[in-house]
Amino acid sequence: MGISGGVDSSYVAYLAKEWKLNALLVHLDNGWNSELAVKNVENIVKYTGFDLYTLVINWEEFKSLQRSFFKADVIDLELLSDHAIFSTVYKLTRKYGIRFLLSGENFETEAIMPSTWNWRKSDATNIKSIHNKFGDKIVLKTFPFMGTIKKTFFQYSGVAKSISVLNYIDYNKENVMNILSDKIGWKYYGGKHYESLFTRFYQGYILPNKFGIDKRKAHLSTLINSNQMTRENALLELKKEIYPEQLQQEDFELVCKKLNFSKVELENYIRRAAVPHNKYGTDEKVMLFMRYIYRRFFK
Repeated sequence: MGISGGVDSSYVAYLAKEWKLNALLVHLDNGWNSELAVKNVENIVKYTGFDLYTLVINWEEFKSLQRSFFKADVIDLELLSDHAIFSTVYKLTRKYGIRFLLSGENFETEAIMPSTWNWRKSDATNIKSIHNKFGDKIVLKTFPFMGTIKKTFFQYSGVAKSISVLNYIDYNKENVMNILSDKIGWKYYGGKHYESLFTRFYQGYILPNKFGIDKRKAHLSTLINSNQMTRENALLELKKEIYPEQLQQEDFELVCKKLNFSKVELENYIRRAAVPHNKYGTDEKVMLFMRYIYRRFFK
């Protein structure tokens, strides 16, 4: 199972321990972990006794990829981390003969998301195309790619079956956080996926200021639909600042420093118009071919 230190993956690890499973925890260190996330992962490993595999991304490669995505003005800056973690997890299932993958994805807290707010996470072609155009001549020697065809093979061939275990239980976010806090010493980090410093800046600053998107609307809408929050309380929550202005400024400066952007460059990036992912190379032809095969032979 992938583990970030966030509530969903942490609870899956907790449940695996309760169910007496023998799990391999897989963590992605992309250079943006918060101290809370690191501590949460440490506490989970200590509590469960599970083995931990940590993929430490080559920072120069990952920095080049992130800079490329900024320069490309595409919306899904998280595509890189998401691609790396699922690719790593699936490859490890093959390496160690693991047949089941426990996922923290769930309908109760994250079922609602407009398709235009993300890009296809398996689109290795899109990542390579953007990096080839903007990548500062850095060669990607170690980044863990896995394209759509290979990912689909892993998902549906029976080699490694992914199970969203949280969809089979009564999953209440507030109750779960209390359990994790009491049992493991887990600590909350202030927002959905904010265990990553980059994700916090991306969701709390870049999306609203460059793309006009407040991702809290999707997250809160899901909680309303799962009866974990009232619409009235959600509207009150949206009136609050996404995260403290002082912290936004600190994150702005950190992103400039780590990605070698000047303040002016990052400000200009925020002002530039968004560019769709499909302006660059994509795996669209592969997807169309796979849909044809599915309809022709399996539907």
